[in-house]
Amino acid sequence: MQACGVIVEYNPFHNGHKYHLEKARSLSKASCMIAVMSGNFLQRGEPAIIDKYHRAKLATEQGCDIVIELPYYYAVQHSELFAMGAIKILKELGVHSLCFGSESGEIDAFHQTIDAIEKNQFIYQESLKNAIKKGNSYPKSHQIALNRIFTSDTSIDIGQPNNMLGLQYIKQIHNLNANIKPLTIKRAQSNYHDETISLPFASATSIRRSLLHTDNHFLQEIQDSMPKMTSKTLEMYKKQYGCFHTWEAYFKLLQYNVLTSNESVLRTIHGVNEGIEHRIIRTAKDATSFQTWMQLLKTKRYTWTSLQRIFTHILTKTTKEEVQQKLLETPPIRILSMTGVGRQYLNDHKKGTNQLFTSNKNPFPDKELDERISSAYYSIIDSNMMIHAKKQAYLPPYMA
Repeated sequence: MQACGVIVEYNPFHNGHKYHLEKARSLSKASCMIAVMSGNFLQRGEPAIIDKYHRAKLATEQGCDIVIELPYYYAVQHSELFAMGAIKILKELGVHSLCFGSESGEIDAFHQTIDAIEKNQFIYQESLKNAIKKGNSYPKSHQIALNRIFTSDTSIDIGQPNNMLGLQYIKQIHNLNANIKPLTIKRAQSNYHDETISLPFASATSIRRSLLHTDNHFLQEIQDSMPKMTSKTLEMYKKQYGCFHTWEAYFKLLQYNVLTSNESVLRTIHGVNEGIEHRIIRTAKDATSFQTWMQLLKTKRYTWTSLQRIFTHILTKTTKEEVQQKLLETPPIRILSMTGVGRQYLNDHKKGTNQLFTSNKNPFPDKELDERISSAYYSIIDSNMMIHAKKQAYLPPYMA
C-alpha cells in the first residue's frame, strides 16, 4: 500500500481542501492519504478557529486516511522549520509522495529554483542576510536573494505563501534525504489572502472573515464554500463552546500576561529578540484591542505574522530553551484521527516507525507542553467546557 502525504491546517476544511485531496490521490495513485496537520495554533501565529480534534475528524470524513499532529514547536514557526517537522514525520511514515498546493502549479519550476540555490549557495545566503538586515520581511528577503541568482524570470514567486512553503518542502526532502516524490497542484481560483468569498473555491481567510464579521454566521455563501459536514461542525462548535477562537478573544489575557511580566522574563520567550520586548510592553499600555496593539507594534522589521507567533509563545509561555531542546528530539507521531485504510497502513509500516501515540497519556513525550498549550487555547471558554474540551486529549483517535 502506497501513501501520499499532505501538509495542512484546515482552518476550516473547505471545498478547495477537498479538491486538493481528490487531485492528490489521483495524481499520486496512492491508496492512503496522510495529513500532517497543525494543532491548536497555526504557522502564521494564529489560534485555529476550532480545535484540532474537530478539524482532524472533518479531515478523515472528507478524504484523509490518517491525520497526524505537527508538534507545536514546528507548527508555529517560519517556513523552514514548519516544513522540516512535517517532512520528518512523513519520512518516518514511509510516504512515497507529497502533494502540495501552490500558486505556481509547476513542479519543474520548484526543482529549477532549488538547483539554482544549491549552485549559488554563497551568493544566495549573503543576499538573504543583507536583505534581512535592511529590514525586509522574511519572504521578501528570499525573493530578493532569488532575483540575484536568476538572470531571467524563471524562478517561482516566493512572495506567494504556498510557493514559499512548497519550496521549503522540497528543500527539506533533499536535506533529510527522504525518498519522497514532490507533486504540486495549482491552487484553484482563490488566493490565500483573499478576504471575500469566491465560490466554489473560497480561501480559508475569506471564510473565517465571513464567519466572524456577519451577524448570521452561516449565510448561504459560507455554506456553499465548504462541505456540509464542515458547516455543521462549525455551527455545533460555536453552540457548544460559545465562541470561535480568534486573537481578539485572547486580547485581555495576553495584555495581562505582558503587563505583569518584566523584560527579563519576556526575553526568555521564543521569538523575542533584538529588544522587541521593550516595544511589546510599551505598546501594551496603550492597546485597547488586539488589532490596535498590532498596529502600534508592527514595524518594517517585524511583520504581522512574526508578531503573532511571538504573541502565541507569550500566551503559551514557550521559552527559547524549551523549543531548542524539542527541535533536537525526534518529533512524536501523534494520531488524531484515521480510517480503516489508515489503520491498515500503520499496521503494515509500524515495524520501521518510531512509537505511535494515540493520546496524551504517558509516555507521550510532549504531554506537559501539550497540556499547557491546551490550557492557553481553551482559556477563553467557560470553565466547565474547558475541562470537557481538554479531556479530548486522553481519548482514542477518531475512527471514520
